[in-house]
Amino acid sequence: MELLPFGEYAASLNRKRTAAGVLLRDDRSRVLLVETTYKPEWEIPGGAVEAEETPWATAARELHEELGITRSLGALLVVDHVPTQGVMPEGLAFVFDGGLITEEEVGAIESTDPEIRSVRLCPPTEAGRLVKPPLHGRINAALSAVDRGVTIFCESGNPSEALFETVTLGP
Repeated sequence: MELLPFGEYAASLNRKRTAAGVLLRDDRSRVLLVETTYKPEWEIPGGAVEAEETPWATAARELHEELGITRSLGALLVVDHVPTQGVMPEGLAFVFDGGLITEEEVGAIESTDPEIRSVRLCPPTEAGRLVKPPLHGRINAALSAVDRGVTIFCESGNPSEALFETVTLGP
């Protein structure tokens, strides 16, 4: 078998779309959701990773652009493999810990992003009625990851049954 020249090999590599979001929650484990203007389902703050941008930079940028919030992100909570869905190619979704947020902080958010209609804190069960099922799975996995101090790997929002399902964070 003849090897491809490196440039041809590199051009032939699969490209995956990548997205990054932030889990913000209150002391009752309600999660912050954003109502978008461009689709019926709600989302966590976040968006598509741009060319040459890291997922963690995307998460921080989107949090600031969408909600005007600037804060250091915590641990990587979830890595989710998202299969092809209609016209959207397969990809990876990352969820980072945004820490705790209060009702007062949420009430003070005045988004100037035309993509965001409103924000609110929702219990995970209510979030399940507002977001797509894979995101609901990602949210539940992220809440579990916070409690357990791990990163959880998912497939379509479902924790992976793979041997290395979780990675312990820290020492």
